[in-house]
Amino acid sequence: LWIDCSAGALVGVFVLSTSTWLSPLEGLPQAVLLFTGVVNLLYAGFSFSLARRSSRPLWTIRLLAFANLAWVPVCLGLGAYYGGQASALGLTHLVGEGLFVGGLGLLEWRHRFELARD
Repeated sequence: LWIDCSAGALVGVFVLSTSTWLSPLEGLPQAVLLFTGVVNLLYAGFSFSLARRSSRPLWTIRLLAFANLAWVPVCLGLGAYYGGQASALGLTHLVGEGLFVGGLGLLEWRHRFELARD
């Protein structure tokens, strides 16, 4: 959970603070970068709230895992939609983020019973 919230916060802050510079470099509209940055911060906030809790109901871990897994098709869909205009860096950003977050979601799902605390 600490990896999830730390990674989300770092990526979110980086993308939001550099979106003007990243947009032409990645060949992606700034609005897409702002959207992904905000979503990363939202994920980070939720996973941080879980990481620091002494009690974590199973449903909250399931929700986090599902949310992470749901982000995969969003990232891949954005990559497919903007594939004709995005640079290799932009596609790597979107696909890489989707794979990383999806991997976190799978790990969280696999370890959901250990992560949950009543």
